[in-house]
Amino acid sequence: MKLTATQIKNAKPGEKPYKLSDGAGMYLLVAPTGGKSWRLKYRIGGKEKLLSLGAYPEVSLRDARERRGDARKAIAAGIDPSAKRQAEKRARTAADTFEAVAREWIDARSGQWSQSNKHQVTRRLERDAFPWIGQTKVHELEPPEVLQMLRRIEARGAIETAHRVKQLVGQVMRFAVATGRTQRDPTPDLQGALKTRRVTRYASIVNPGEIGPLLRDIDGYSGQHATRCALQLAPMVFVRPGELRKAEWGEFDLEGSVWRIPASRMKMNALHIVPLATQAILILRDLKPLTGAGRYVFPGARSCDRPMSENTINAALRRLGYDKDQMTGHGFRSMASTLLNEQGWNRDAIERQLAHAERDNVRAAYNYAEHSAERRRMMQAWADYLESLKARA
Repeated sequence: MKLTATQIKNAKPGEKPYKLSDGAGMYLLVAPTGGKSWRLKYRIGGKEKLLSLGAYPEVSLRDARERRGDARKAIAAGIDPSAKRQAEKRARTAADTFEAVAREWIDARSGQWSQSNKHQVTRRLERDAFPWIGQTKVHELEPPEVLQMLRRIEARGAIETAHRVKQLVGQVMRFAVATGRTQRDPTPDLQGALKTRRVTRYASIVNPGEIGPLLRDIDGYSGQHATRCALQLAPMVFVRPGELRKAEWGEFDLEGSVWRIPASRMKMNALHIVPLATQAILILRDLKPLTGAGRYVFPGARSCDRPMSENTINAALRRLGYDKDQMTGHGFRSMASTLLNEQGWNRDAIERQLAHAERDNVRAAYNYAEHSAERRRMMQAWADYLESLKARA
């Protein structure tokens, strides 16, 4: 005999639990406390088993019968519904570990990162976070556990890395909050708990009176011609050293006076446009007969199939007598940024030419077209300014 909604509603608790059967193995269990829950008794593989179908009234009579029907279909197909539920629960639990959520976050951000940046983030988490908190459920991750993991990094003297890993953990946890896996990010509670990191600034010459001698020294460099050209071009384009040394001839339009660096080679994974001043064009035209038949503008000393070594620019500066506390390849960016701002150029145009990530939503709204003309004027004026400094006695 099947149950009715009225019977279920009017069922009163007794001194002991009792069952109200609805047939096909399903019944309502009424507890002495008044609680009512659905159960399904079934046999599979010669063994009798019991499956919970939910509590009444959250699960109505109709809902319980639908769940019974689904379970019976699974049993008929040789699938144990109880074992299936446990496997699904384990899968959901595994997907909520810090490592699982972190890898999901990395995949979600991949379209915004370069391959090198993605590799760096993944490697940092794999080395410094996953071994210690990777298998912890994100909703169970507490500040002391995160701090203990960060202390291990500090212990080897990697203070900057500890701060970077803390930032990554915070980003992963905020992603976990956004996707409903936890309620909060524990990293703000660690404010002030780590050792103060030293701010790394690349050595740079920004005094105009010292820039002229530097440029004259570069012109007098007696090493490889391609290296001298790279040194001469670096102040005029102020791209990152890796973007300069990996430059390919196919990226340059010398007639149009522009260098288009593809997104795959940029830190922020976005196409970067570098307007070329006439002085920069002359340097490139001078170099092209030497390296123009190959892929790279500045090929390696040992192989034309590979770009210039990452140490070449800094080594050349050392050879010219500038130590690491005076000038670096990265320092040409600081030189341009400092002086262009002092000269009153539009900050948005400078930041975009430096290919910095926009942190201000209003500034981020500017696109390349809105600054292209000003950037072209700025780059030519900057090259003219450098030339005037070099010409001074």
